[in-house]
Amino acid sequence: MISSGRKGWHAMGEIRCRACPHRPLPAFKTGTPEEIDFIQSMKLGEDEFGAGETVTAEAAADAPLYTLLTGWAFRYRTLPDGRRQILNFLLPGDLIGVQANFLGEASHGVETMGPAVLCRLARSKMWDLYRGYPSLAFDVTWLTAHEEGVVDETLLSVGRRNASERIASLLLYLYKRAAAIGMAAEGVMDTPLRQTHLADALGLSRAHVNETIGRLESLGLFRFRRGRLEILNPRALESLADYFEQPLAPRPLL
Repeated sequence: MISSGRKGWHAMGEIRCRACPHRPLPAFKTGTPEEIDFIQSMKLGEDEFGAGETVTAEAAADAPLYTLLTGWAFRYRTLPDGRRQILNFLLPGDLIGVQANFLGEASHGVETMGPAVLCRLARSKMWDLYRGYPSLAFDVTWLTAHEEGVVDETLLSVGRRNASERIASLLLYLYKRAAAIGMAAEGVMDTPLRQTHLADALGLSRAHVNETIGRLESLGLFRFRRGRLEILNPRALESLADYFEQPLAPRPLL
C-alpha cells in the first residue's frame, strides 16, 4: 500500500526553506534569495513515512514531487515474478518524482529504508520554475541526467565487476555521499542499509552478499553490521573497488 504520509512530524512545525539544515552544506548549491523564495512557494508541506513504506509506486500516473529531508530511500523496479532491482539510493536533499514530470508516469518506485521526512512540492509549479528561473531549472535537468549516470554505474557493476568489487564500490560511494552531507565521518556511517539492499542493488543472492562481506571483513577492510559501516582500511578498499577520489559536484536543492 502507498502511504500518503503523515503531517506535522515535529512539534516545532515545518522547516522554512531558508532555514533548511541542508542548504549551508557544501554538497548543495546555495541558490539566490529569489530562487529560495520560489522553492518555498512550491512547498506544500512535510510528510512523514515509516520504514519500508512506498513513497511512489511504479508506473504511478500522479506521482508526488518530493525532496527527501531526513532518512534514506531507494528507487527500484520489479519484474513480474517479484524480483526487485534497486536502481540507486536516495539521501537527504535528493529530489524524488521529477522524471514523472517529463514522462507522464513514474518509471520506477521509491521506498523508504527507515523513518523519513519528505518535503512535498507542487508539481504544477515545475513549469513556472523553467519559465522564471532558468538557471535553477538547468540544475534540476542536470540532476536528472546525473541520476541516470548513477544507474549506468550500477549496470557496470552488475555486468563487469565481481562480487567483492561490487560491494566495495557501492559502500564507498554511499559513504562518500553521506559524508558530504554530514551523515558520516572518520570512516563511520550509521545507515539503515542491509545486506538485502546490497543484494537487490548488485544482482547478487543474499547468501553471496553475506559470504563476500564476511571475507572482506576478515581481510580487515571494513566492518558492516547492526546499522553501522566502519571503513577500516580505506586505501585497500578503494584499490579493490578501482575507486578514484573525485569531489562530488554541488547539487541543486529544492
